[in-house]
Amino acid sequence: MELPQHKKLYELLRRHILDELYKPGDLLPSENELSQLHGIARPTVRKALDQLVSDGFILKHQGKGSLVKGSPKGIGILALSSTTSALKGENLSTQIIVQPEIRPWNDAFGFEITQADKEVGCIYFERLRLMDDKPVFFDITVLPNNGIPRFTSINMENRSLFDMLRSKYQITVTGGTQQIFAIKANKRLQTYFGIKAGHPILQLNRRIETSRPGFILYSQIFCITDQYGLVGSF
Repeated sequence: MELPQHKKLYELLRRHILDELYKPGDLLPSENELSQLHGIARPTVRKALDQLVSDGFILKHQGKGSLVKGSPKGIGILALSSTTSALKGENLSTQIIVQPEIRPWNDAFGFEITQADKEVGCIYFERLRLMDDKPVFFDITVLPNNGIPRFTSINMENRSLFDMLRSKYQITVTGGTQQIFAIKANKRLQTYFGIKAGHPILQLNRRIETSRPGFILYSQIFCITDQYGLVGSF
């Protein structure tokens, strides 16, 4: 799917901010400069900058320009990559337990799903996330098998699901519902986390809404937080 010009510029500037090519406090090039550099019209540039403002990456100052804020905070445990940022982990890796595959959709971690979603099935995958080679998160994700062609061919190792949905399918997360439980690790979690029976685990069931009407994804995350504190807001 070909991205529109303002989305391409947004993704480029967003990546430059996250990579700290533009650091907090820096000014982005002007609208005229970005227009000339990328060969696109100023209204298109302005649309990309407005999205960066909306997403918390920059501030606009009249007569001064676009001031970089840096990577926005506060998503917290909504996105695992952002959770890692909140935990200040610098060595994140992923083990794919189950590659994305199409399955019948009979359950969404206790949340109600529509009849239409049941009819098209779901895309299901599992990942184990490690920080400094220590397992910290095990997540199960379920997405509607609708409007995301060739998703099962994507390698989700060391990739942010939300970043990929935004950049490839123009689907952004807008909010959701989160249920949090304290449980004792079952045999499967004991194996993944290398812990003994009865070890406490944090379980999060999530229903995540997006900018695409009717496209709702669900996830279940298990966290072992002996060495890390989870912070942020949903």
